[in-house]
Amino acid sequence: MTGSDIPSSFRLAYVPGVTPTKWVRVWHERLPHTTLELVQATAAEAPGLLAGGGADAGLVRLPVDRGVLSAIPLYTETTVVVIPKDHVATAAEEVSLAELSDEIVLHPLDDLLDWETLPGRPAAERPATTADAIELVAAGVGVLLVPQSLARLHHRKDLTYRPVPEAPESRVALSWPEAEITPDLVEEFIGIVRGRTVNSTRGRAATPPRPAKDKAKDKAKAKRGGGSGARQKPAAGRKPQVGGRAGGQSGKRGKPRGR
Repeated sequence: MTGSDIPSSFRLAYVPGVTPTKWVRVWHERLPHTTLELVQATAAEAPGLLAGGGADAGLVRLPVDRGVLSAIPLYTETTVVVIPKDHVATAAEEVSLAELSDEIVLHPLDDLLDWETLPGRPAAERPATTADAIELVAAGVGVLLVPQSLARLHHRKDLTYRPVPEAPESRVALSWPEAEITPDLVEEFIGIVRGRTVNSTRGRAATPPRPAKDKAKDKAKAKRGGGSGARQKPAAGRKPQVGGRAGGQSGKRGKPRGR
């Protein structure tokens, strides 16, 4: 893209638990004249925000409707159980679902995990949000299973967490509205999250490589010495003059004439 072709801003949505900081930093280094605007959205809101044009792309949680949105999976998060620091489960490095069978397992309305059967015993009612469920865990009401990034986001000094390998996992993806041609700035951000270098041929902002035929011409020119002041090859059919004098006289030296 030329400078005049680059839009003045790019809107990136992101959901709780996702930290786009490192990618935003690279964006500012590569496209300093194109503002990147961050748009916060819940996991439930993000797909509709993208489909409605509220953001150019988004870091979302799968699944999304692939008929409406394109998506590139980025990583899968470990699921953990959030527990009080004095809970017996803190003695282990990880917790199995069977070990939660006697626990009240909170199931907030904004839960991100695809459960076939929720482990443990159900609470009297479902908390409205993950933040509300965290407060209940701190009050000793039950435990909570969430992606690890959300356990970190809602960190409290009186709570901790342990991995639960058997639990469903949450996948994070880069998503954008489905289209026949991916917008240039979306392509730029795809390159950034995939770790492409600034000179990658896949990046739109990168300088395009010189054609091979141009490189071959330069190589041949260098062999010929085609630069300024280089010795030129004599024309066909003519012998080079060595030591010749002005006027085109031969450089051959004869015996001096006798007087």
